Amino acid sequence: MKSIKQICALAPVIPVLVIDDVTIAKPLAQALVKGGLPVLEVTLRTEAALDVIKAMSEVEGAIVGAGTILTPEDLSAAKNAGASFGVSPGSSDDLLKAAEVEGFPLLPGATTATEVMNLLAQGYDMLKFFPAAAAGGIDMLKSLAGPLPGVSFCPTGGINPGNVQAYLALPNVICVGGTWVTPKEMLAAGDWAGIEQLARQASGSASNE
Repeated sequence: MKSIKQICALAPVIPVLVIDDVTIAKPLAQALVKGGLPVLEVTLRTEAALDVIKAMSEVEGAIVGAGTILTPEDLSAAKNAGASFGVSPGSSDDLLKAAEVEGFPLLPGATTATEVMNLLAQGYDMLKFFPAAAAGGIDMLKSLAGPLPGVSFCPTGGINPGNVQAYLALPNVICVGGTWVTPKEMLAAGDWAGIEQLARQASGSASNE
């Protein structure tokens, strides 16, 4: 089993997916993987989410995780649905304990030095920085890098094509999470070729000028 840091290092962008219709799960995952974004975060914000995770997990090359994990019950349900990792906007002792017991890679969220230190003390050196833009964005991440050089982040929230390169240029950022690679209008139209193209652009974000 890969660690959460190894998973995050597989691509510069993790698509954050809010999917209501399970029938689009497989073609969407195939388009994203083909475009160079194999790590997918399906948020547990819809009734279809667990079925979407199950369907996407059957796509060759896809590494599917569950986002918006808030409780141990969420974590267990996500794992049973086939999720390879979990993402939480924050953390709780119960959730961290459940992840340890289940042997389930978890990306917990943190935005302050205190939160980062508490998670680091429990062995978490790869964290979600959410909501990135509202929590100080690039300037905040730069500030955290000095006193906490051993921690890496996946910023999510407010990341877009206009600022993604600036985030990825930070030494403590391994990847970012974003929704822009799966626009609602493209999902509604089943424009998998268009989404694949957006994924190709995003997968090259770290090296694009």
